Amino acid sequence: MMSGKYTSLENHQVSGSVPAVTDQGHTTGKFSDANLQIFVPSGAQGKIPAGSHPPRDADGGSDEPPESGGCLRTFAIATYKPYFDVDTSDVLDRIKESLFPFRGSFTEKTAENPDLYGPFWICTTLIFVAASIGTFVTYIAQKLQKKEWNYDINLVTWSAGVFYGYVTVVPLALYVILKYFSAPSGLVQLFCLYGYSLFIFIPALVSTLVFIFCSPKF
Repeated sequence: MMSGKYTSLENHQVSGSVPAVTDQGHTTGKFSDANLQIFVPSGAQGKIPAGSHPPRDADGGSDEPPESGGCLRTFAIATYKPYFDVDTSDVLDRIKESLFPFRGSFTEKTAENPDLYGPFWICTTLIFVAASIGTFVTYIAQKLQKKEWNYDINLVTWSAGVFYGYVTVVPLALYVILKYFSAPSGLVQLFCLYGYSLFIFIPALVSTLVFIFCSPKF
């Protein structure tokens, strides 16, 4: 059978296939599974329909990784994991640099990878050191006056409120001020800076015991 735009089949006994044609404006596409040839308009090559979607897995999920919500991401542990990825040498080096604030090297070393591990433990240690020394001082004072000594748990509460509040509120307020004056700074970097700056108070509090033992009334 002949036609103006189609060629005749050389072999009519072909199973599972459709004869190829040579027509201008059309190209031939093949499916490897059924050996089936179909007509695809040449102008549609390389184009994906607007309503198409990415392929999905067997369980109905997309091959692309899901995007987590902004609000829920704040409560995810993985969000804060990079800020605790430091070792002992890093913490000791940053403590050393925090003792010399006028060098400016501390900011340079923590600009790329600020951490919260050091500030947390420095602040926590300072709380217990301050509470312990305050308790010891009141114990000595009451014993010298021959009074009955009672432990005051409020010393730990006040220490936690003061130091945790300082290392949280002050950097946050400074971050807002710098952002208002178009000089933004990283919030985590400010937490890191103020957290490490509290280390100097630990040996300072311990040194007060020297004055207590050297007191004439002791």
